[in-house]
Amino acid sequence: MELRLHAEETEYRLLSSFACHSRASRGRVQPEEECAVRTAFQRDRDRIIHSKSFRRLKAKTQVFIIPEGDHYRTRLTHTLEVAQIARTAARALRLNEDLTEAVALGHDLGHTPFGHTGEEALNEVFTPGFRHNKQSLRVVDVLEGGKGLNLTWEVRDGILNHTGTVLPSTLEGQIVRIADRIAYINHDIDDAIRGGVLKAEQLPKDCLAVLGWQHRDRINNMVLDLIQTNREEPEIISMSPLVQDATDCLRDFLFANVYVGSQAKKEEAKVRHVVQCLFRYFVDHPEYLPVEYTHRIESDGLERVVCDYISGMTDHFAVRIYQQYFLPFPWTD
Repeated sequence: MELRLHAEETEYRLLSSFACHSRASRGRVQPEEECAVRTAFQRDRDRIIHSKSFRRLKAKTQVFIIPEGDHYRTRLTHTLEVAQIARTAARALRLNEDLTEAVALGHDLGHTPFGHTGEEALNEVFTPGFRHNKQSLRVVDVLEGGKGLNLTWEVRDGILNHTGTVLPSTLEGQIVRIADRIAYINHDIDDAIRGGVLKAEQLPKDCLAVLGWQHRDRINNMVLDLIQTNREEPEIISMSPLVQDATDCLRDFLFANVYVGSQAKKEEAKVRHVVQCLFRYFVDHPEYLPVEYTHRIESDGLERVVCDYISGMTDHFAVRIYQQYFLPFPWTD
């Protein structure tokens, strides 16, 4: 127990008074005996890394649907980039790096196959609505391992509120929220240029004049601005107005030229069809759901359970299950 206590005491000596200290966590839904070595947030980070949901992110779309190239981002590489950016900012601001990393690594665990197109497809057919941030919380609270991961309140709050209208309650969670945007704006530009969807000269020059002309420069300048803007007793983590405006401009450009109707999204209609056909099929045939899902039907409702199953699929697995139920098998004698 001395090692954990020493780590907790070190946090109080080294971290900012605005940091969320492990010892001050609001705790877990199910009380547990503390680890002898790791703080509560270190323990959460490790649980996320060792989860099946985390491993499946390697085969889920970021922007390009079922990317075949070796260098296109997946949901996993996106998550790692978010964690790197968030940790850099948290360390510079003397906030809790372990909490920041845990939130970053867990923020997209509930993402569907086929990226935001899969999310939109489920949202259209599931009456209560489907949002990946809420599903990520459901993964860590309920689904992973059949009983959830029993994470701390602060990590769960950061995962739930990494997107949407409500800010995370901790500054560490707010850092992840901005790091997520820094990461995807920049790596989606990089992937779009690699895939021939964009040319570098198409990028809005007024935004690049503020943020930087090269990939590495943009990330560096955005992170440095994030650190500089929040060095003096921050109540809410934010970028400077100049950099925030340029970031929003670049994001709007991506929506207009990459995220909606571009060559990168040419398979969207097929993806929507696959996801929604699977949803309707399993609602009509719940007997074909895996046994680990069927036992939740009575308590959670059939459509909710079907959403859980489909959102946990990787891109290739979703296609394979669709082929199994909707395409004929070749006949052999």
